[in-house]
Amino acid sequence: MARHVFFSFHFANDFWRTQQVRNINALEGQTLYSANDWEAVKKKGDAAIEKWIADQMHGKTCAVVLVGSETYSRPWVIHEISKAWNDKRGVLGIRINKLLDVNGNSSIAGESPFEKVKFTGTNKSLAGIAPLKTPSGADSKAVYASIAENIEEWIEEAIRVRANN
Repeated sequence: MARHVFFSFHFANDFWRTQQVRNINALEGQTLYSANDWEAVKKKGDAAIEKWIADQMHGKTCAVVLVGSETYSRPWVIHEISKAWNDKRGVLGIRINKLLDVNGNSSIAGESPFEKVKFTGTNKSLAGIAPLKTPSGADSKAVYASIAENIEEWIEEAIRVRANN
């Protein structure tokens, strides 16, 4: 049975890479908005974005954070990670920087966004708990194959980690 997941990512940099992961078809994720749809939600303000995130996460078992070069700096990604964890969903990061973008380019690996998610009243971050996977492979095709081969088990691991923490 395919898991229902929420995809979190930096829209401007990684939408194309995200589409590649979604095409693996091992998962059922939320409908991804187009750039125009996302801009329309953003224009309505922070409350509308929070509601959209909550609505999209409803019924999902795991948040899959597709980590590119700048994902760690995106405030809404950090919000999505925090919400998923606080709502007792699995949280999984997968590095996608070696997948090619629309122009045929890979990028550098970015910092872990889990470093920015701190437990209330502590300096402890989610980075030491939530799995952040670096797919094997030297090129985009090999990385894609690694993700396709492992994503279902990685999600199950993230769900187990959350259940035990």
